[in-house]
Formats: sequence, C-alpha cells, structure tokens
Amino acid sequence: MTKKLLPLGDIASLLQCYANGRLSPTQLVEAIHIEIQSDPDHAWISTLSLESLRGYARTVETKGMAALPLYGIPFAIKDNIDLAELSTTAACPAFAYTPSHSATVVQRLINAGAIPIGKTNLDQFATGLNGTRSPYGACRNAFNPTYISGGSSSGSAVAVAKGQVCFSLGTDTAGSGRVPAAFNNLVGYKPTRGWISTHGVVPACRSLDTVSIFAFTAADVARILAISAGYDAADIYSRERKKHGFNFGAAPHFRFGFPRKQQLKFFDNHHNEQLFNKIITRMQALGGEAAEIDFEPFLEAAKLLYEGPWVAERYAAIQSFFESHGDQIIAPVREIIASAKQRSAADAFNGIYQLRHFKQHADQIWASVDCLLTPTAGTIYPIQAILQDPIRLNANLGYYTNFMNLLDYAAVAVPAGFQTNGLPFGITLAAPAHQDEPLLHLANRLQQVQSLPLGATGITLLQDTYFPATSQSGQVRIVVCGAHLSGLPLNEQLTSRRGRLVTSTTTSSDYRLYALPGNPPQRPGLVRVNKNEQGVAIEVEVWELPVRELGDFVANIPAPLGIGTIMLANGEALLGFICERYAVENTIDISQFGGWRNYLQQLNITIIKP
Repeated sequence: MTKKLLPLGDIASLLQCYANGRLSPTQLVEAIHIEIQSDPDHAWISTLSLESLRGYARTVETKGMAALPLYGIPFAIKDNIDLAELSTTAACPAFAYTPSHSATVVQRLINAGAIPIGKTNLDQFATGLNGTRSPYGACRNAFNPTYISGGSSSGSAVAVAKGQVCFSLGTDTAGSGRVPAAFNNLVGYKPTRGWISTHGVVPACRSLDTVSIFAFTAADVARILAISAGYDAADIYSRERKKHGFNFGAAPHFRFGFPRKQQLKFFDNHHNEQLFNKIITRMQALGGEAAEIDFEPFLEAAKLLYEGPWVAERYAAIQSFFESHGDQIIAPVREIIASAKQRSAADAFNGIYQLRHFKQHADQIWASVDCLLTPTAGTIYPIQAILQDPIRLNANLGYYTNFMNLLDYAAVAVPAGFQTNGLPFGITLAAPAHQDEPLLHLANRLQQVQSLPLGATGITLLQDTYFPATSQSGQVRIVVCGAHLSGLPLNEQLTSRRGRLVTSTTTSSDYRLYALPGNPPQRPGLVRVNKNEQGVAIEVEVWELPVRELGDFVANIPAPLGIGTIMLANGEALLGFICERYAVENTIDISQFGGWRNYLQQLNITIIKP
C-alpha cells in the first residue's frame, strides 16, 4: 500500500484522489505512519501515534470535503512550533515541554481539514542555516545524503521533498524557510512579518520571526496562506494585511533587480552561477525588465543579524533556560547565544539606528523595480565540511537571506534547476512588505515555464496549476485611448501617479473613434454605438494605478470627455475614457485607422517615445 500511495505530490492532486474515491484520509495516514518509522535522513523528532492519526482522519472524513478546504492534507511541523499532544523540543531535549494547545497557525490548518503528522528536526533553537546543529542527528539532503539539508527548518523541508507530506511549517528569521527549500527543490515562502501568527512558536528573534511554508508549488503555498494568515491578538507582532498594490507577478510587463556582477557570490560554485544567469533570461522571457542594483545596503543590513545587537534577542528568548541549563545547548549554538552577554542597551539602539540607515538606502530600489531576484544560497556544502568549519560556511549560506526580515521584506524561494552533480539550485524573489501575493504569482509563473519535478519525488509538475484568487490590491484599472497612451504627451499623468501598463488590447467591436476639434488634433472621442450602427474594435491600453490616485486623475479630465464603462475584446468591462455623443457631431470619424496612434502617424505627427 505504501508504495502505491507515496510519495505524495501537490495538494490539488491529492484532493482529486480523494474526490474520485481512489483514496481516503485514513488509508493515507496509515501509509505515512509506516513510511516514517524508518527515518535515515533524521527528518523527524516525534510523530503522532497511529491511533491519533486515525482520529484526525476520521474527523475530516465525517465533516466531508465540501466543508474542509484542506481535507485530509497531511503536513509536518517544525519542532519549535506547538502541536498539542506532542512535546516541543526546539531540538534541545532538556528544554522540552508538552503544550496544552496548538500554535495559532497549526490550529487554523487543522480546522481547515489538514492532518498533522508530527514534529520535524531543526538546528537547535532555530540558530543555523545548515541542519547539522541538532542532537537528533544532522538532517540529510533529500537528493544526496552526504550533503546538508539546509536549516534551521531542515526536517520540514526534507519531509516534503521526500513526499511524506504535502506541505510543512517552518520558521524563518535569517533564511531558515528559504535555504532548505533551495537545497531540496521546493518552494519556501517567508511571509511579511506578522501575517502568520507566531503565537505558540518558540522565539529565536521575536521581533523578526516568521512562520514559513514549504510546499511543492507556489499555488499550494497560496492555498495554505489563505487559510493560515490573519491577525492574532495573542501575537504582539501580528498585523493586518495591507493591499498589495500592482500585481507585478501576474502582469505581462514587470521590472526586477538583481545584484551587480561583482556583488554576486557563488563561493566557487560555477554551476550555480550558470543556473542563475539562465533564470535571469527566463524572467525576461516572462516579460521582466532586468536591472542591476547596488546590493551593498542589503549586505550591510545582513551583517547586523549576527554581528550586531540582534544576537542578544536570541539570548532574551531563552535567557532563563540558558542560565540554568547552558551546558545542555550544543556548540556552536551555545557560543553564538553566549556572545549576546557582551552587548549593551547602547549597542541595541546604535544597531537600530544603523538598520534604519541601511533600510533607507535599500528601499530606494523599489522606485525602479518591482521585485528583487537573488540566488537563495550561492552554494551547498557536504555535511562533513560544515562540521569542520561551522561558523564561516554557515555565514556563506546567509549571504542572500539574512537581511530580509531586518528590512521587513517578503520573500519566496523557487526551484531553479539542478547542478551537474544532481543537487538542486534555487532562487529567491523578494519585495516590500505586503506584496506577498504578487511574489507568489510570479513564482507560480516561473515554476510553470521550468517544469521541474516536485521535490525529490520524481513527480512531474502539472501545468496550469490552479492559483487562488488574491485579496484586494488597492488598485484600479483604467482604459486609455488617446494622449494618455504610452509615449504620448499625457502619459506622464499616469506614470507620475505610479500608474503601470497592464496590457495593450482593443475594445469590443462596437465603438467608433472621432478626432475632436484642435489643430493639430489633441484628443480623440471614443463612443459606443447603438445595436443598429456599425462599430469597430479600437486599440487601447489598460493601465493600473492606486485607487487613492484616481480622484485626482479624473479631476483633470476636460469635457466633453469623462470616465465610463468600456467593454474590451475579451468581454471585460473596465473604467475608461468615453466621449459624450453631442461632441462628435460634425467631427472627423477616424475609426478606420483602428486607434489614435495610427491616426497620428497617418498625419505625420511625431509620437513621443517612452
């Protein structure tokens, strides 16, 4: 039975198996229970009993698929996140306690029908990016057991990559939800700080911690995010989600930045360097405009995480335990946390001031790009190499990740191919806080064009994966047909209000276009004809701008033009420029040109280039 049911793939495929009766949640948890009894990769610390797993399965079977969006979907939980019934160890047996309630995020997933399988291995107290700092054993890479899995959410990544669960929860303070994803060919999502509650999570740096999600696809992550995110008054760092703005991830044209060549580091791994260059090309093929950016402010901010006062926050998180049981904490975690005692309150404030300075400079890139593209990690190391040089090599792994939470950005790690030795390579897409959904849209598109297998399962990625609808963007789309078109004199009225071109298209075929009085002609009049009149399709552009800018923009529109509803060729109805009918009497009908731009070219009127 196990061989037939495992490895698991994406959530949609499993739900389909349930829907057509080929499988039941009870059958699945029984198979998983058998599978994970043998754990040569040291992915698991503890698992629920078979009786408990069957109980969860019977509960979801009783409620039915219609009531549960994650009906019977198995997931794993990093062992610094509480699950009632099982001990939380943070990979330190002396620290262990058994919670009476599950963490907020875990309970939300269970309420939606997901089935927790157990708790996964991690770098002790979530301090590390390699997965070897655990008394439960060094977690092994899903593709090559002599290599690191990445950390600190090591077991969470490997359990998914092996197809033992469909998704897992990790935590991410310095890259712990992204580096293991890159090393195991998974999507690793680090949300905007505060989007997913950390109530019931053993803190590392409480002001920076996020709960991360590992899954096979960005579509799966979006599905899980829709259920797990939400304000939680029990978490002092929880915050409401804001509107994400322009959805660059779903747009045919977007701008992405990447570090200057001299700022890119692959630590002598030339295979990863070649794979990263290929991803730049793929992003351009998706409609991305590439731009080199100065990566120095990001690198300077990253140094503060371990060289600055934030290491003291790790000490504060377990201060009482550290003072009474410090000998139970393994090296080098103990030495890292102990260094916090050398820090003063003045150091903390000076670090905050430095971070504000670096963030001011780093944030300037968002005026010219929508997202940032970097490797997730420049290279990967064998387990033995990490054990021999644990501090320096671990620092190399955080080169592209340590700054993210300090600067309050959202990020998603995406599979990006394989080295010649068969080990995965991954990239990270990042954007300002609250732009998580555009990032996941873009990650989904990037996955679709690459068609890489799911984790280490060998299962093929399904094309055209269902992607959940996003929340409100705070944007409005508007159709322009005249001087506001790209390159024409009034286009600046859109761009100066942070307007972005969405697409070039045409109206439905029931419009006519007129040249309103002027010498030379300055404005067209777009009129929708009656059913008994002959119309044509007129070339237009669809622009998107923040809702807060719409009123000021509309206030500058002179009569007889105004804003009304325009039907596009695809049947979509959007706001756009229309003309009152009285104004086109005795004017020139220019519909035969198909659009204002063609008409101006016919008159040899110069078009301003964008």
